[in-house]
Amino acid sequence: MYKSVFLPGALALALVVAPRAWGATDADLDAIRKEIRELKSSYEGRIQALEQRLRDAEAKAAQAPPPVAAAPSRGAATGSISAFNPAISLVLQGTYANLSRDPEQFAIAGFAPGGEIGPGRRGFSLAESELQLSANVDDKFAGNLIVALSPENTVSVEEAYAIYMGAPFGVTPKFGRFFSGIGYLNEQHQHAWDFVDAPLAYQAFLGGQYANDGIQLKWLAPLEHFVEFGAEAGNGDSFPGGPRNKNGVGSGALFVHTGGDIGSSHSWRAGLSSLRTRTEESDPRRLAIADVLWKYAPDGNARETNFKLQGEYFSSREPSGQSGWYVQALYQFMRGWRIGVRYDRLDAGEAFMPTRSSAMLDWSPSEFSRIRLQFAQSKVQPDMTDNQWFLQYILSLGAHGAHKY
Repeated sequence: MYKSVFLPGALALALVVAPRAWGATDADLDAIRKEIRELKSSYEGRIQALEQRLRDAEAKAAQAPPPVAAAPSRGAATGSISAFNPAISLVLQGTYANLSRDPEQFAIAGFAPGGEIGPGRRGFSLAESELQLSANVDDKFAGNLIVALSPENTVSVEEAYAIYMGAPFGVTPKFGRFFSGIGYLNEQHQHAWDFVDAPLAYQAFLGGQYANDGIQLKWLAPLEHFVEFGAEAGNGDSFPGGPRNKNGVGSGALFVHTGGDIGSSHSWRAGLSSLRTRTEESDPRRLAIADVLWKYAPDGNARETNFKLQGEYFSSREPSGQSGWYVQALYQFMRGWRIGVRYDRLDAGEAFMPTRSSAMLDWSPSEFSRIRLQFAQSKVQPDMTDNQWFLQYILSLGAHGAHKY
């Protein structure tokens, strides 16, 4: 198409700029032919450049994502179906486990925990997948739903809560189902943990992780460094509590967290928590937790290298005399690569104390993917040692919020 327009024009221009061509000498004719060749070459180059620009523009248009409806501004009317536009994410997980002891026989000596505990099944298995939807409802409320899809093809609501954003004085109310703010690790989702499984103290005292249906109030103090107070009231159905066919509150929790920066390379956080639960038949159970965290990143840049030291101590008053703790250290020695070690110990007031030692190496090509190799030597029953190897993958799809500090 371009050639049919430009080439005749080039020839006409050549005839115009060559006066008296019909009476020209051979030298004049050669000069005219040369000018024509130069004009044709010039226009051919321009045509090819335009055609290439057209192909590039068509390729970019084909690769562009479809347009997304803009989220409504705060207070805007939301009459159309596209006005509610939640962020959606999906976490896929799987493991391969090589266990020297039968996982069906797993038990922790001196403890009778509930919930999901133990190393899981042998061989290949699909771990829990997580589907999350979150969005601002309006200028006063935000909502979050996290659905757990189990390998056994069951669906459960892991978290489903709303946050009221209009409260004064720095108070943040949350209500619905949520992971409690006690301790440090409890509020984090499993895919954000630094090891495949929960520490033994979490398994023994909280059944892996403590969730509750109820209300939570957090208050962030207006200070230069981080100070946060929290209180919770709920039905207390989860272990160490249990269902109660009664009105009122079945569980209560209090916690305080504080932290800050030391120079440009160090940061820390520490906390104290208390949880009170009860079942239909039992007396109240009280659990206290102390947690501490220290992070190091040269000049505050954690992208290349960083170090993290983390530990928690659990103490139970009912039954009395039971305690447990863990400490773990993580070192990112180059971008995307980390190594870590963890030691767990429980004390049930008996001669035998369950312990476990773990080491892991993981690789994260990006913030959305991780491959982890972990070895653990578990001694949670007398005269029994379970050597455990895990290979795990974690893949995040879609919009996924930042993990907690």
